[in-house]
Amino acid sequence: MHLSALSLRHFRNLRNQELELPREGVALIGDNAQGKSNFLEAIYYLETLRSFRGARDAQMLGFGEEVFRVVGTTEGGDDEPRGVQVAAAFQKKGKRKKVSVDGTEPDRLTDALGHLSAVIFSPSDVDLVSGGPSERRRFLDIVLSLNEPGYVRALSDYRKSLSRRNAALRAGQPWSLVSVWDQGLIRAGAEIMVARRDWIGTRASAFGDYYARVSGGRRARMTYRPNVSLEDAASTDAVEHAFREALEAARDREARRGVTVAGPHRDDVRLQLSDEGDDLDLRDYGSGGQRRTAALALRLVEAMTIRERRSRRPMILLDDVFAELDGGRSERILELMDGEDTGQVVLTAPKDADVRIRRDALPRWRIQAGEITT
Repeated sequence: MHLSALSLRHFRNLRNQELELPREGVALIGDNAQGKSNFLEAIYYLETLRSFRGARDAQMLGFGEEVFRVVGTTEGGDDEPRGVQVAAAFQKKGKRKKVSVDGTEPDRLTDALGHLSAVIFSPSDVDLVSGGPSERRRFLDIVLSLNEPGYVRALSDYRKSLSRRNAALRAGQPWSLVSVWDQGLIRAGAEIMVARRDWIGTRASAFGDYYARVSGGRRARMTYRPNVSLEDAASTDAVEHAFREALEAARDREARRGVTVAGPHRDDVRLQLSDEGDDLDLRDYGSGGQRRTAALALRLVEAMTIRERRSRRPMILLDDVFAELDGGRSERILELMDGEDTGQVVLTAPKDADVRIRRDALPRWRIQAGEITT
């Protein structure tokens, strides 16, 4: 499957355009601040209905505009016989988001997720490693929401219960009223923790392998750091029991602080260098190159997840990712990505010479002041 057509209306600084994309992909060439990243953001918005840069919907409106709209049409291939059209729009007044799939509005926005099977590689990915736990939780939530049935529902249920429980704590309500929300919180929270633990457990080896291949031999580890102790909690029922005990143990702290302190909303993913028996946290001790390598490894594991869980070749979006990598790492990641089973590639670069993946296979498009020339 590949993205065959893209329609843009009032998205960021991009001109209103109707574009036909080649099956193999495209290289978008242009100086900085012309709109290259905005183009990839528009495509990825159709995958996740959110900005990969963490921007709010209102921030993606063209200057002075009230509505933006992005429409993507895919064509089937060997991995997906049937294509689909996904349309997403946002209206400033009322902060309304409207989404349709093949012209029909889904019952839930989450039913429109994941139709492009796209993975974005961006220089800002280093924040996945150098940023706080919320960055890594967000990464986990996106990957699992797109690839794990039931995860979106569990996450939504958990957030609703957590919000209501926190409101009761802030209001100083008696424990009998606070604990009304515990059962829903525990049930959904256990599902989230089990899904996160299983995904990291099954992908940790691949993360280490990818890191070693890009770094030139150095090793790294990815481990799950749940906020609730899950030792010996193998089943979902056991995880629920552990979560319930953690909430009971935290009652006094929660009453003092007015907020829920136990649960997956405080989980983390630990990324460590693992050479010579010393496990050094990449966030605290990794060099710039090591952190970028770990971020690339996370994205490669995400692409692997799409191949295995959705039986599709992932669409790869590359936002000038080699700009901050040294020569050795750049060459190794080029060799690695050329060997991966990926689908359509859409990349951005400042000049033709910077196009290094599928160098001779990708048509060149140009962008200036938001206008794309094909």
